[in-house]
Amino acid sequence: MNTVKLKTNIHCSNCIQKVSPFLNQNSQIEAWHVDTNSTDKTLTIRGRITEHEIVKIIAKAGFSAVPTSTGGFWQDKPVWKRASLNTLNCLLGCSIGDFSTIIYLQAYKPHIPLWQVMSLAILMGLCSSVLLESVLLKYHEKLSWPTSIRMALGMSFLSMLGMELAMNLTDVFITGGKADFSSPLYWAAFGCALVAGFIAPLPYNYYKLKKYNKSCH
Repeated sequence: MNTVKLKTNIHCSNCIQKVSPFLNQNSQIEAWHVDTNSTDKTLTIRGRITEHEIVKIIAKAGFSAVPTSTGGFWQDKPVWKRASLNTLNCLLGCSIGDFSTIIYLQAYKPHIPLWQVMSLAILMGLCSSVLLESVLLKYHEKLSWPTSIRMALGMSFLSMLGMELAMNLTDVFITGGKADFSSPLYWAAFGCALVAGFIAPLPYNYYKLKKYNKSCH
């Protein structure tokens, strides 16, 4: 009989309810307990099951688990992976509205001041991100439109705003806010802006996911 202890992001009674069916149905697990009051939210499992198998079960439940011997708070690879995927999803939603607005205004409304262009781009990026998430929740999670929209609006606007600011500031720094669409510089700036938009909110998204099991998307 083995006793395995893992650090998790199972931090409350609702989390325990979500993970319970996955652990209870496994015949190799004799007993388990999550100490939500501990810093590491330690999951203790007794049974004939390996550490690797437990990690896979917890991942299926939508959480992360790492050995208690693993490094500090910022060294949880499964959480970094999940935070990265969430951030990429957010980046896709934000970039659709953001860059579409910039391209349209620079092509057809070149007289509009730069600060207005960037402000409108940020606003439209936030809107397209919420819209994309609403659609995903509606059709992937089979939720109603009102519920999908409420959940999308409940995502971290701080993360999305940081992403938007990083993308637009990078674009302005490289191109000055104006560039010929046929110029390699414009598309180089586009790529750099996407990279900046991904990197800027990633640590924050990791922190929220690791500590509170909350994600931007």
